[in-house]
Amino acid sequence: MITSSSNAQIRAIEALLKKSKERKEQKAFVVEGKKMFEELLSRRELLKKVFFSESYVSEYYPEGLKDILSDIPYEIVAEHVFCQMSETVTPQGVLAIAAMPEYSLEQMISSKEKKTLLLLEDLRDPGNLGTILRTAEAADVAGVILTKESVDVYNPKVIRSTMGAVFRVPFVYADDFFGLLEILREQGVRLLAAHLKGNKTFTEADYSGACGILIGNEANGLSERAAELATEKVLIPMAGKTESLNAAVAAALLMYEAFRSRRRF
Repeated sequence: MITSSSNAQIRAIEALLKKSKERKEQKAFVVEGKKMFEELLSRRELLKKVFFSESYVSEYYPEGLKDILSDIPYEIVAEHVFCQMSETVTPQGVLAIAAMPEYSLEQMISSKEKKTLLLLEDLRDPGNLGTILRTAEAADVAGVILTKESVDVYNPKVIRSTMGAVFRVPFVYADDFFGLLEILREQGVRLLAAHLKGNKTFTEADYSGACGILIGNEANGLSERAAELATEKVLIPMAGKTESLNAAVAAALLMYEAFRSRRRF
């Protein structure tokens, strides 16, 4: 049992939690909580190691862990150490190191299916990205493509906000975001940009066929170049003195409108 916060394994977990560079080098990230751990049990090929608090083991595995984790290394951690290593205010007692799932940009954009893609330009807020990934799964989005400047998907706050969708929604970071938009247009993908100067509302837009929904930075919206590459700009009507909507809310409205129009409900 690990009883010291200076243990090398504990320090390694802290590095993964705090440093994007460390996560990229190891191609691994940290997940916390019972639900996320159970999600990983269904993706065992991604599960590298698990850390349990003493109380978690006594509550959920009083007969021991060998049967359920016979093929996966694990450690039991003293309560005070687990609280120190966790990023949550009230730790649930289980934390795991997972390998990053691999998704292919080529596979995502080469399919001829009538599908919806979500394209995010310079999204910076972890909570927004986590919410967007969770909503993308619910709205049957085929994949999410982000600029290199966007927040790290494996940021612990993003991971918590996804509620497991990070393991089910394909996502990639595009080396050349604008070049990709041009390629998508050449392939006949309709690019719909959420924009304050849209010439039609998001409910009037055409989501038939393959389409891509463009959402911009929380503070500045889409860049002029991204907006110019869109097939059309669509407006989300707003009452009162509101100037713009939260990026996750705007993305949800357009994703669900695409979902509704395809499902005809």
